[in-house]
Amino acid sequence: MTDHPSIHHHPFFFVPAYDRACTKLFFVSHRTGRPQIYYEDRAVGEIVQVTDRDDLAEWSVYPAPDGRSVYYVAGTGAWCADLSDFSETQLADFGAIEMREKGMVGAAMGTTALSANGRWWAIPVKSGKVSRFICIDTETGKSDVILERDTIGHPQFCPDDDNLILYAGPLTDRVWTVTRDGVNKRVYSREDRMQWVTHEVWLPGKKAIAFIDWPRGMRLIDIGTGEAHWLNHFPAWHAAPDSSGTRFVCDTNFPDKGLHIIPLDGDPQFLCVSEATSEGAHWAHPFPYNDGPVAVEARQHTHPHPRFSPDGTRVVFTSDRTGFAQLYEVELEGGAL
Repeated sequence: MTDHPSIHHHPFFFVPAYDRACTKLFFVSHRTGRPQIYYEDRAVGEIVQVTDRDDLAEWSVYPAPDGRSVYYVAGTGAWCADLSDFSETQLADFGAIEMREKGMVGAAMGTTALSANGRWWAIPVKSGKVSRFICIDTETGKSDVILERDTIGHPQFCPDDDNLILYAGPLTDRVWTVTRDGVNKRVYSREDRMQWVTHEVWLPGKKAIAFIDWPRGMRLIDIGTGEAHWLNHFPAWHAAPDSSGTRFVCDTNFPDKGLHIIPLDGDPQFLCVSEATSEGAHWAHPFPYNDGPVAVEARQHTHPHPRFSPDGTRVVFTSDRTGFAQLYEVELEGGAL
């Protein structure tokens, strides 16, 4: 999808890369020397530049479902770009703060969340020792702090409930939900101190949360009881469901077995190789975070992060196989492998 000697990547694996009608494919490119938002106009196959900034938080990007706008953090502000005229509107100014934790993974990435109806935008904001979860009404511009705690990462609105948000707490106590009015709840507790719970996502249609029990396989949490049952024992790394909630697409690492499609109640099916470098040597070892943060070299644009299109007919992923991270797309015949 891209071919320029610079870094490219689509949004994070649980963030849509396409608008709901699949008319645009959104990505970040460094081709100007700085990360900027672009999209491919699918009707004509042209690449369109959206932003021209020197302060874009490149993993904060979240396209609106209707494809008319895109949301992002730049500097210490929350912004929305109108794709009809490329005007920018600032929805919030967070002041002179650091915004994100230090590092390359988890909360340090600065991912954000948009509700399925496009009305609510949730942004974790780091200020000193406190992380504040700020929810913005995209229609009125009103913002509220719905939660304060030590760390807030990887927020995701429930696709079936615009009032419920999944987020990652500390790496040793990771799976939490909070409502837009601030009701905070631990959803799952680790079974032992070496269990590596990571890369949690909502499963559409079931109001349940899937996560990776690295590297043993995938599990599904009943958010009512907190019980987690095994979906499979395939070593998926980043696994994203399709919009129907009937299958996942995943990448793999240590060893890299390529990308796979995993039916909810079936065996993994090989899709393709990615040949991405997939940085992050810590993934090859037991859970490393029990004694606090660990500095890791894990540039996220080196990870495939595969994602289905909303209509389920294609998969987009990132690979730096040529020396620069580029976008790739796999077309599925009739949505099937």
